[in-house]
Amino acid sequence: MTKKAIWIVDDDAIYQIIVNKIIQRSEIFSRVSSFKNGKEAIDHLHIAVENNAALPDIILLDINMPIMDGWEFMEEMGLIKSLFDKQIIVYIVSSSIAVEDKNKSKSYENILGYLSKPITTNDLLLISLCD
Repeated sequence: MTKKAIWIVDDDAIYQIIVNKIIQRSEIFSRVSSFKNGKEAIDHLHIAVENNAALPDIILLDINMPIMDGWEFMEEMGLIKSLFDKQIIVYIVSSSIAVEDKNKSKSYENILGYLSKPITTNDLLLISLCD
């Protein structure tokens, strides 16, 4: 099985450190990149497309972030996804337990699931097996 590239889009620096360590220790993914908001991640998607660089296979996306939140990120990604050479799978990873957020996540075809923080090695294993 080919290891996948994963991006973490979350404004919580401490959470990013923790999830990065969990991902690295799991040895499930080939590459991990972190972004502190949706705008930073969208900008990197644009750069990857323009430079024919590798895109992520999976994005772990927080909802509540400054500058560009998770929903705004999904809207922007929807505008450029036709430029991608593959489907990018998104998982919402949030501390929000709001039913509205879970329901809203179902309205995006690229969002495969909704996970509660903190993410576990088991979550990562299940994510890596999904296509």
